[in-house]
Amino acid sequence: MACTASFVHGYVCVPHETPTASNLLPDTWKQSFNISDIYFVTATFSSESIPYFPNKAYHYILASFDDLGSITQEISKINSDKSMFIFNLKESLFERAANKLNYVSMYFTRYKHNKTEISDFADVLAKRDRVKKASLAHMQFFSTEPTKFAFPYSENIIVLELEGDKTHQSDLKYCDKTRRDAARKGISLNNLVSLSVLEKLK
Repeated sequence: MACTASFVHGYVCVPHETPTASNLLPDTWKQSFNISDIYFVTATFSSESIPYFPNKAYHYILASFDDLGSITQEISKINSDKSMFIFNLKESLFERAANKLNYVSMYFTRYKHNKTEISDFADVLAKRDRVKKASLAHMQFFSTEPTKFAFPYSENIIVLELEGDKTHQSDLKYCDKTRRDAARKGISLNNLVSLSVLEKLK
């Protein structure tokens, strides 16, 4: 799947189980000016998303990038039957200074929302002190194995980044509370995948 946009900030998720990804890419990315941060994460896919991504991995290399074009080229060269993802952060809802990224939670909405609803949602997130950053995003999916169902909500992705030293279970409960608060504002968030940071590699 190709995209003509470039210099779009985002995250790329490559399965750690893939030899090329686990052995070569992190070393290459550590020297890359295009990659700001690299994390080793464990992934938890929701029951809603599993039918769309049956070849999911349990551990991923998560890296933040600035140039979408070069990342897309690198990912397209990886021969993996495991699901790989690129999340292009299209619009930042808000961002605050933080010391440590601990958890990244990806959601999708079944409907697009207007600017007023998004503004109300951003206000809800701003009150959640552990939310480091919230962004609207577009998702690209890569795999050598075809899937039975095409994911229909790739344009409606919301990415939450949490800071701290909490456990995976604590982070999950915190995000669930945030999701309930958003629902009261009329925005229903559906879990896609949660990434718990195990180690920062860069």
